[in-house]
Amino acid sequence: MSGLKRTLGPVGASAIGVASMVGAGIFYVFAPATALAGGWVLVSLGIAGVLALLNALSMAQLSLHNPVAGGVYSFGTRYVSPRVGFLAGWLFLVGKTASVAAIALIAARYLVPEHASLVAAGFLLGCAVLNISGVRTTAGVSFVIASVVVGTLVVFAVGGLATGTPAPLGEGSLGGVFQAAGLLFFAFAGYARMATLGEEVRNPTRVLPRVIVFTLLGVVALYALVGLSLLMVVGPENLAVSVAPLQELAPVGAQGVVTAVAVLASLGSLLTVLAGLSRVTMAMARDRALPGGLARVWSVTASPARAEGVGALVALVLVLWVDPLWLVGASAGSVLLYYAIAHWSALSQPGTERILWRAVPLVGMAGCLSLVATLPPLSLVTTLLVAGVGLGVWQLRLRWSGRSS
Repeated sequence: MSGLKRTLGPVGASAIGVASMVGAGIFYVFAPATALAGGWVLVSLGIAGVLALLNALSMAQLSLHNPVAGGVYSFGTRYVSPRVGFLAGWLFLVGKTASVAAIALIAARYLVPEHASLVAAGFLLGCAVLNISGVRTTAGVSFVIASVVVGTLVVFAVGGLATGTPAPLGEGSLGGVFQAAGLLFFAFAGYARMATLGEEVRNPTRVLPRVIVFTLLGVVALYALVGLSLLMVVGPENLAVSVAPLQELAPVGAQGVVTAVAVLASLGSLLTVLAGLSRVTMAMARDRALPGGLARVWSVTASPARAEGVGALVALVLVLWVDPLWLVGASAGSVLLYYAIAHWSALSQPGTERILWRAVPLVGMAGCLSLVATLPPLSLVTTLLVAGVGLGVWQLRLRWSGRSS
């Protein structure tokens, strides 16, 4: 037995998924995405949404037969090879640890920009403590945060649709549309978080596939509502250079509400990403792909407390000493390659386990790799470096294991 307990129902799992996807990204991503795609930014959102749906369908098929902690690390190890599984876990750990550090910094800079690093460190430690207190605490806090954030965004976006006017599409290129799709995909790529918590969901083979797919569809619809409202109220040209796009939708005098909700959304995303990190770390440690002590589950709260604490401390180091540009670069491409391995795993499942046409994971994998190729040079180089280091660590681990035996 792993020590984890199946205490999450569909509402708790959905809350964690929504809090993961409606985080800091929705408060800033429409400005750089519109700068690339112009008024065609909703086409970019459609591309990102289709790719995310393909990914979610592959994750649902995999979760149906593998309701275990670890997500794509576990899937890749079982269906492709231990090397590929390790690479998936490595990409997730590096990419999401970098993402955690970036999210904490974004939230801190909204509040106290002059002391952002120290405040971000405090956010990390606070979220780690909440997660260590148990997955039900994580789900409960996520539910409150997701309810407040989604409710506020819907009210502001609907108000914008009522007062805005259709705007000209503006300039945009095909390459810009696909680059913007990569940014938008990265902003809401949190639907796999529920799969990493597979050992803590009740009736997982029924709950996980439905929650993963339907939660994603709801979040994409929310992004479309917000994006359309921004285009109508702000216009493509002004939106492309906006520092705080969502402030434009707030009624006069309510700009402070947007700032507060943005910080709350960032903390919700931070909380759930840390929870996912600890479960992948624990799964890899159980297989001795990481030090075995990280697999320990604290019996008091049935949480992987050691893995949670180590993940938060590594992210804290990144917050204090690594440039945010490198954090974003390490995160974006790593996440896309991680999902490409998810599709590879779905393709490798035996026929008795497949519920999807093979075209679904094939197109999804091609889409993930295509978006990696369109990443900015810094992100692309960082992604290749992260993957190369991961494969190098695997080889060193094999040699060390051979010598030890």
